[in-house]
Amino acid sequence: MNDAEFAFGSMQRPKFIRPTPEQQKVLPLGRIVATADVLTAVPVDRITECLVAHTCADWGCVSEADRRANDEALRCGFRVLSAYAIDPSQPCRGYGENTVWIITEWDRSLTTVLLPKEY
Repeated sequence: MNDAEFAFGSMQRPKFIRPTPEQQKVLPLGRIVATADVLTAVPVDRITECLVAHTCADWGCVSEADRRANDEALRCGFRVLSAYAIDPSQPCRGYGENTVWIITEWDRSLTTVLLPKEY
């Protein structure tokens, strides 16, 4: 398996563009996995856009407290959570129907793309 693999059951593997090493200078992603629900609800191009933003420390639609926590997590090696609109033309509160979450684990070995309802 390569380092841009997806865990998605019996679905056909989608085309996926992994953020480049230059784009990952701030936050390495490790192995990337996505839930089947994400792969159904979010276009792969949008997942890629969100991953690039996440790895560049653009935390998306999170609260100011969560933004500060993510900045601290970069310095101290804690887990990082970003939230993005599935459809950027629609409002996103960081949770709920139009939201996709990206979580990178504390050791930077794994990044999971999921819907808030799957947490």
